[in-house]
Amino acid sequence: MQKRKLGQGLEVSALSLGAMGYGKARTIPDRPEMIDLLRQAVDLGMDFFDTAEVYGPWTNEEMLGEAFAGMRDKVKIATKFGWDIDQTTGEHRGGVNSRPAQIRSAVEGSLKRLRTDYIDLFYQHRVDPDVPMEDVAGVVKDLIAEGKVRYFGLSEAGAQSIRRAHSVQPVAALQSEYSLWTREPEAEIIPTLEELGIGLVPFSPLGKGFLTGKIDARTTFSENDFRGQIPRFTSEARAANQALVDLIRAIGERHAATPAQVALAWLLAKKPWIVPLFGTRKLARLEENLGALSLTLADDDLRQIETGAAAIRIEGARYPDAILQRSGL
Repeated sequence: MQKRKLGQGLEVSALSLGAMGYGKARTIPDRPEMIDLLRQAVDLGMDFFDTAEVYGPWTNEEMLGEAFAGMRDKVKIATKFGWDIDQTTGEHRGGVNSRPAQIRSAVEGSLKRLRTDYIDLFYQHRVDPDVPMEDVAGVVKDLIAEGKVRYFGLSEAGAQSIRRAHSVQPVAALQSEYSLWTREPEAEIIPTLEELGIGLVPFSPLGKGFLTGKIDARTTFSENDFRGQIPRFTSEARAANQALVDLIRAIGERHAATPAQVALAWLLAKKPWIVPLFGTRKLARLEENLGALSLTLADDDLRQIETGAAAIRIEGARYPDAILQRSGL
């Protein structure tokens, strides 16, 4: 498995597997199957896995803890704090909470659920406007000194927040949405990360499945599929955005690769410190995505993608307005 270095020397597999899709509820009906898939990912060479206390809350971390029992030395686990979760009952009260006491309670809970003595990468899930970034970074710095955390990360933070946190405790990675159809980080975030030596872990690198080429304007979503609420996934938006999938499919045909592999390979080609984070519930999709590591896009391929993408206007917001406002995005 190819390796990449994020910031502060954190070395991980070149692709990361996110467990969010395996369960964000208090019960996970197919938990044994998802645990098996996580273990199969390790067998395939992956060592970088992502979860969060808010997924459930708590049940997702517990699942990873069981999955990786007895193989802690083979994996690097990233988890997140920062939502207002009652640390006794697990009730998600809504809103953010990165007060120092909350962070300390969160890390103790995550360590217990993950069945580990340390967390490899501890992200602030969302910036808390009521708590100075310097205070957040200071608490994580102390946790690193205590050996409970190894590296500090941020998620969906702006450039100013990144700089303020980094000045107290060097940040290893930023997790933010970045893909061929979500390119806002290129304006300010990526230059900031490059300047400061911070790695990027892009989530939704396949556009929540759209860039796989397996979704089109005729696709219907189940009632519990969140994509049905996203403006970018209306049938009209999907019809307009199909041009982007057609572009990467044409590139893929040149290399006997799938659109998903091209989308991931494009991200991997952007910077050597980018480690895409994808989710899948199927072994075949896991293997397909890992195939992106064997795909090297030529300069002509990259130029064609850039030129073609520049001519395509992506329709629809990436989240509903209410979520954007609540998360500060």
